[in-house]
Amino acid sequence: MALGTVTPPYEPRFDAGRICLDLLATTHPAERLDGVEALCAWIGGVGLVPEGTALGHADASWLVGFRELRAHIGTLVRDPHAPGAPSYESALRRVNEVAHAATPVPRAVRGEDGVLTRELADPPACAGLLALVARDAVDLLTDPVARAAVRECEGDNCPLVYLDTSRGRRRRWCSSEVCGNRERVARHRRRAAVARA
Repeated sequence: MALGTVTPPYEPRFDAGRICLDLLATTHPAERLDGVEALCAWIGGVGLVPEGTALGHADASWLVGFRELRAHIGTLVRDPHAPGAPSYESALRRVNEVAHAATPVPRAVRGEDGVLTRELADPPACAGLLALVARDAVDLLTDPVARAAVRECEGDNCPLVYLDTSRGRRRRWCSSEVCGNRERVARHRRRAAVARA
C-alpha cells in the first residue's frame, strides 16, 4: 500500500440469507458496527427500515443493544448442540425477551409519481428494530428445514454463518467471490508448487 493511503472500510455484507445471520457477519474480519453511523447503515442495508428512513435519533445505546443481541444469536446458532448449557439457556431467554417488543409499524403512502411506497408510521425505536432481528432468529431456530440449512463457512479463518439454499445443499463458502476464490487460488498454488518440485 502506498504511503498516505488508507485501508478502505469493509462494506457491510447482506448475503447470509437471514437478517439474524447478517448481524453475525458484522464481526468479521473486524468489528463492522464500530459506530452509530455504521449501525444505521447496516439497519438500512439489511432492510429493517424503508430506504430514506431517518435514524438521527440513534445513539450509542443502540450499538450496545445490537452487539448484545448479536452475541446471544451467535451462541444459539453456532452451538446448536448446547441446549441445557447455562450460556445457551441464557441466550435463548434474552432473544425471546427482545423478540417480545413492539415492532415498527409500516404504512403505504403515495409518492409524487402516484406509486405506493412503504414508510414507517413513526420513527423506529431501538427495541422495535432489535425485536425484528430477534424474531428472525426465533423463526430460524424453530424452523427445522431452515435450521438444517445453516452452515459455517469452510474458508480459512472465516467464522461466518449462512443459510445454504443452493441446489443439493452443497455450498461450502459464505461467498464464492471471497472465500471460494481464496480457496481456488490456494489450491492452484499448491498444485503449482507440487508440479515445480
